[in-house]
Amino acid sequence: MNSTPTAKPRRAEPARRLGHILALGLPLWLAGCASGVPEAIRHATGVATTPAAAQQAPMAHLGERVRWGGTILAVHNHAEHTTIELLARRLDGRGEPAPDAPGQGRFLAEFPGFVEPTDYPEGRTLTVVGILLPTRTRTVGDYPYRYPVVAVELSHLWPKPVPAPRYPPGVYTPYPWYGPYGPWRGPWYGPW
Repeated sequence: MNSTPTAKPRRAEPARRLGHILALGLPLWLAGCASGVPEAIRHATGVATTPAAAQQAPMAHLGERVRWGGTILAVHNHAEHTTIELLARRLDGRGEPAPDAPGQGRFLAEFPGFVEPTDYPEGRTLTVVGILLPTRTRTVGDYPYRYPVVAVELSHLWPKPVPAPRYPPGVYTPYPWYGPYGPWRGPWYGPW
């Protein structure tokens, strides 16, 4: 009988196999982690004009590209465009308005065409990037207020914040004298 050794099929080494998985899976994983926030919203435009500065000297800032954000106060639909009235707030590093930051004046974000008011409810936060237009005067109560106006090129409506739980999960006890073992039980009372 002629016995020749049979060749065993080669198997990929575990490290090599892991390399293939990482090479194929890492880009997909990173794409899934990418933020839905546009690049122009996440990064400053380079112009540090504030709504208050644009209100005080509107002609000096006319035509500048700005990135502003704030809390939505009202939505006004007109025949050709929609204006969203916002209370300006400081933006964080991602471009999101800090909802608890003090207001920095009001401004109008002008969108072309019709914007559904229910898509931009009062109290939500919005960041816009656009060009400064001439100011418009409207009344706030009986006070005539000069609004800086931004012709919106890009916007991002931030998700509604999730309220923090009043008690951390698993720590809540209905009464302070209850321990984790129930009333009047625990290691200091013993098993008897």
